[in-house]
Amino acid sequence: MPVFDFSDTSDNKKASECTYTTFRSNESEPSPEKPILLLDNYKRQWKHHSCGMFINPVKKTAFEFKEEDGSFSADILKVDARFVSLLRWLGENHINVRLSGKNREDGYAVYKIREIAFGGGTKLSAEDGFLQFMIERLLASSAPTEEVEDEDQEEMGDSMKLTSLQSITDFMTCAGRTLPDNIRLWARRNLAVARSNEVTPEERRHAQRALSIMMNIQWKHNYFESIDPKEARRILDEELYGMERVKQRIIETIIQINRTHTLPAYGLLLVGPAGTGKSQIAYAVARILKLPWTTLDMSSINDPEQLTGSSRIYANAKPGIIMEAFSMAGESNLVFIINELDKAAAGKGNGNPADVLLTLLDNLGFTDNYIECMVPTVGVYPIATANDKNQISAPLMSRFAVIEIPDYTAEEKKIIFARYALPKVLGRMGLHENECVVTEAALDAVIETFADTTGIRDLEQAAEHLAANALYQIEVNHVTEVVFDAEMVQNLFA
Repeated sequence: MPVFDFSDTSDNKKASECTYTTFRSNESEPSPEKPILLLDNYKRQWKHHSCGMFINPVKKTAFEFKEEDGSFSADILKVDARFVSLLRWLGENHINVRLSGKNREDGYAVYKIREIAFGGGTKLSAEDGFLQFMIERLLASSAPTEEVEDEDQEEMGDSMKLTSLQSITDFMTCAGRTLPDNIRLWARRNLAVARSNEVTPEERRHAQRALSIMMNIQWKHNYFESIDPKEARRILDEELYGMERVKQRIIETIIQINRTHTLPAYGLLLVGPAGTGKSQIAYAVARILKLPWTTLDMSSINDPEQLTGSSRIYANAKPGIIMEAFSMAGESNLVFIINELDKAAAGKGNGNPADVLLTLLDNLGFTDNYIECMVPTVGVYPIATANDKNQISAPLMSRFAVIEIPDYTAEEKKIIFARYALPKVLGRMGLHENECVVTEAALDAVIETFADTTGIRDLEQAAEHLAANALYQIEVNHVTEVVFDAEMVQNLFA
């Protein structure tokens, strides 16, 4: 059990005793019913907004209220386990704060903490921005799995970025055990390098940059909340027409996540002709999982170093695409959409980019040459797309559950064109449905014209062409509507 010792400056003082207990919470929005901490209000009821600072007199862990009739100390009874290190930091630095809380039978429930200017009062301090950033990150984090005395943690998140050494140091001090152990220890070592005068300025710059990248990523647990299968199905139907077998396979994956609360051991490999909606399926899955997503286009990656980053021994060293994806997402749980996996083995540099993907897909951790730290990948869900699975190596194939994406039938293409593609284009161009009418014969002509092409991209372009032609006639020839028949379609696409 951690013990606060904010003012232990005398050797003859007795050891402080902790008066509070911790509780585990994953609440992201504290309230009087679900507070950050509870203070003793047995002898005195505290105001909704109360000022003071966290202190630690002998045999107490407390908050000292600054009231109009004097200062009064109240023991801390309960603390959200995520906030133990933050409260200790506030006390050690003698930071004046304003609490927002509510008196309950079991204590004064604090659900908001703001930093106030030196000297008291209600004016907020300029440094309150960092405190609010820190609180938001802790609220977004999962409760630590264990209580370890005097340890550091980390959380990441919003518009504010940790770039200066001071903000990074404060963040590590406040965050406690939220970070994975290996990342926390790595951060300490790199912080020592960034502060050292015994290394070159280049080394210090690289260490600080690596710290900023890692500290601005929220390292989450690999526990996933249950997903409503009906909502998942609604999203799939909204994004895709038909493909019942594909949708069924994705729903089965969702059910598996609901049972285990972890991601499946294998990612999804969507194999099919161009234009059949493989990427659209990947985006729909990311939307269902409520995870950020990033794309890796393997056709544009010619060297493994693009994925793994370059060593810090080079002046222009930088992280690889995979690490940058974590940084852009701002968290460790995300969907990696790997486009054109069948092009991954076509590297032109000093190695095979496909081999790098194996470490990302194994869920054992990924090491970037620039960061020099193994980052957890248990929250990464890979979804790959490919046109020809025969071009994918056996080791890569073994990491995926393969879903074959068939081409659409002629009847399905007619429905997609009439119900989805054309209305979408008309809406984008500001045309009403009665201004651009495609007869049944014209629709058959469109489908026949593009019968030899796979997917629906050509159909979407055809809808764009028809709508643009209708808009031209309405604006130039001043007609009120354009009705396309088979002959008009054939002449337009001749």
